Amino acid sequence: MDLTREEEAILNGEEGEGMQKAMELVTALGKIYGAEDLIDITSAHLSGASYKTIGDGGLKYLEDMAAGGAKVSVPSTLNPVGMDRGRWEEMHISKEFAEKQLRIIDLYGQMGIRTTCSCTPYTGANVPSYGDHIAWAESSALSFANSYIGARTNREGGPGALAAAILGKTANYGLHLDEKRKPTVVIDAEIDGSVFSYSLLGQAVGMAIGSGVPYFRGLSPDTGVEEAKALSSAMAASGSVALWHAEGVTPEAGGFDVSGLDTIHIGEKELKAAYDKLNTVEDVQLIAIGCPHLTEKEMHQIAAFLKGKKKVNRDVEIWFCTSEEVRAKCPEDVRVMEEFGPVLADTCMVVAPIEGTFQRTGTNSAKAGNYLPTLCSQKALCRDIPVLMELVM
Repeated sequence: MDLTREEEAILNGEEGEGMQKAMELVTALGKIYGAEDLIDITSAHLSGASYKTIGDGGLKYLEDMAAGGAKVSVPSTLNPVGMDRGRWEEMHISKEFAEKQLRIIDLYGQMGIRTTCSCTPYTGANVPSYGDHIAWAESSALSFANSYIGARTNREGGPGALAAAILGKTANYGLHLDEKRKPTVVIDAEIDGSVFSYSLLGQAVGMAIGSGVPYFRGLSPDTGVEEAKALSSAMAASGSVALWHAEGVTPEAGGFDVSGLDTIHIGEKELKAAYDKLNTVEDVQLIAIGCPHLTEKEMHQIAAFLKGKKKVNRDVEIWFCTSEEVRAKCPEDVRVMEEFGPVLADTCMVVAPIEGTFQRTGTNSAKAGNYLPTLCSQKALCRDIPVLMELVM
């Protein structure tokens, strides 16, 4: 790789052990993927925040990085952790887990990372601009940033994103390059326009293409943040889609000629197959909503739907997951929602150790529907929110 004199000095250890380790990792990744050089980034978003997912090995790695004086050099945020920091006992979390989780958060904080702990940093804590080069590791967030915003990032791993955050640089390959952002397949989409239909659409597309850069036709020009995050998260979980374009919706869509690409139709039949794939059980012990985290708009909508209703079935727990920032902005919504279950901040059912308490979980998210069986040993029920709520009202 073509490194500058300053970058060579970092690699040689002249700026300290933490910077050196970061440069070693970023350049190693660059060589693997054929990068010619490094590129400056404006922000980072880190995964590997839950004790459930990184364990004692990850904790030791963070201890070593912090002890080595590692500090991030660009604005950096953190993914959801394994518990609500103030309400972990309500989540059936052990004291040992809680202590180690809090230590992980503290270590990231020592390195200068904002411990906002959300999978939707683009709703307020970390908002890139069109054309920005960034290093993000949360699969749904990076797909949203690439696609709906038009920033540029590869699908970073947790250690790689941390290393890039420390350096303020990442390897210049993949989706940082113009030629890698071109569509590879056209998706002719036929959906009803609900957020849940966008989630099913993402599931169906991920199942159909696996990877690549889909170009959507047929999406509403009013496709907003909530729809885009549902679509992004589902395609990232059911496949490995990190960038998509949509005619009349995303900022780069107008710059491509897609006339020679294959077209895949996604309609009622394909959506039904996606739905069937996600549903493996009919009764649940937990309903978990907010994967990715609920936005202010979604909090308002859920509270409006629940207002005046009563939870009758006390055998089913309900969790609503959002960021601390959003929860603090919606006190009246929280009051209404907590008649049904806790509004948990900075955590998520997927990275929480729910398998110790539950075996059957309901969700409105195709992303969660994919990860609950594999990461949490759950049988999953995937329905739109009003249908899920019928189970308890």
